[in-house]
Formats: sequence, structure tokens, C-alpha cells
Amino acid sequence: MIEAILDYAFMRNALLAAVLASIAGGIIGTIAIEKKLISMSGGIAHASFGGIGLGYLLGFEPIIGGLAFAVGISALIAKIPPNTRMKADTMTGILWSFGMALGILFIALRPGYMPDMTSYLFGDILSVSTQSLVLMAVFTGTLVLVFTMFFNHMALYLFDEEYAAAAGIKTSVLKWITYIIIPVGIIVLLRIVGILLTIALMTIPVSVAKMFFRSFGRVIIFSIVFSLLFCLAGLTASYYINIPSGVCIIVLSTAVYLVLLLLRGGASKWLHQIKKHAEPAKPVNR
Repeated sequence: MIEAILDYAFMRNALLAAVLASIAGGIIGTIAIEKKLISMSGGIAHASFGGIGLGYLLGFEPIIGGLAFAVGISALIAKIPPNTRMKADTMTGILWSFGMALGILFIALRPGYMPDMTSYLFGDILSVSTQSLVLMAVFTGTLVLVFTMFFNHMALYLFDEEYAAAAGIKTSVLKWITYIIIPVGIIVLLRIVGILLTIALMTIPVSVAKMFFRSFGRVIIFSIVFSLLFCLAGLTASYYINIPSGVCIIVLSTAVYLVLLLLRGGASKWLHQIKKHAEPAKPVNR
């Protein structure tokens, strides 16, 4: 059965896209959670729609336009001084809606019928073309290369920025690296789960990995593993029951996370009860 599925080029592309998206999502998801940049990441994902719309209007690859918008908006947010009255989350909200509005405007200005943007909003792993796959591979390879080069410094920067600065590490450089690789990873995820569901694929596999591991490196590795498992399960389900792949991936991954969360809570209560009953009775003072 698996061999029969892999006979189709679009299924092979989908499997490769799942691998690339899992690698990108595991890395940027861990960074975003540890640095508390999830809200900003959501804003970047939505604002990138402006670049996608511009690509459709001018006739170039929409993903390239989305990447340009995502990196540019991330750079704008990074340049906001920490003590200014304009907070980063406020700017994120403004750019979030502005990017979406620009995307709709650009698409509406394109002559002819308005194209179907469902794959960019909700993802469609089964429609990933060879050209998109090559771009995803380039983006993911760049992301992995940069992250590997600065892994030790990045780990210290994410967990204790003040100590990293005191140790002589140029945290300003690491900040810019962070604010550039996150939008690059987001663009990779867009072709899998779409703009509206990107944050879920960034956070759920990392959250599951953090249930079992504390090491920064292991969290990233197993985030990639869990993300790939969720993508493959969602891809298989969407193929056989004919529902959108991005939605299926997120529903399955969320269900797994909630079940694990409930099991973990039940196990903690069970262990607490055992420990409580195992404690020797305290003598009564008379």
C-alpha cells in the first residue's frame, strides 16, 4: 500500500515537504517558545500574506514575496526599543492586520478571476509543487546551517540573555539571527498548514517534547520527530478521507497533546496519592 502511494509524484513531494517542515518547525518553534515570541510569530505569519498577494499581482513566486514581507516585518519589530511606548505586541497587531489587508488588496487588483488562496490560508501538503519543494529545501537548509553554527551561543541567549551578554557574547547579533530565522521557518510551514494554522505546528510538537525532555537539544530533536509523525498521520488521514491536510494535521496533533496532558495530570495525582499513603504516620503528642 505504501509503495502504491509513493508511486504518485505529489505524494512523494508531500512526504519530503513534511520532513522539511518538521525540521523547520522544530527549530523555530523551540526558539519562539523559549524566547516568548509566539505572538510575534503569529503576526509575521499573517502579515506575510501581503507578500503572497504581491507575488500574485506582479507574477512572481508568491512564497518569495511572503518571505520578503515576513523578514521585513520581523526586522521592524526587532528595531523597536524595549523602553519605547510602542510595545512590540502592539506593532505586531498592527502589522498583522495590515499585511492581511494588503494581500487581499493585491489579489483583488489582479486582472481576471480571483485565485483560490485556500492552500495559503489553511495549507495543502498534497499540492506542494517541485518548485515549492526546492524553495522549502533551500530555506530549511539555510535555517539549519545558521542555527547549527550558533547553537551553543543561541542556547545561552535563549535561556539567560543577561548572562550571555556578561560572558562576552554579542546578544544583539543573536537577536537579529533569531528575528530572521523565525520568518524563514514560518514560510516553510505555510505550504503545509497555512497562515492560520502555522502557530499550532510551531507550538504543539515542542510542547509535547517538553513533557518528556528538559535538554534544549533533545527538545528540538524530538520536536522534529513529533512534528513529522503528526504531519505523516495527518497526511495519511487527509488522503483517505478527503479533508484538508493542514486542518487534519492540527486536529490530530492537538488531540494527541490534550490526551498526553490529561494522562500526565492523572499520573501526577496517582503518584501523589501513592506518596501520601506511603508516608509513615506522625506520632501524636500528648
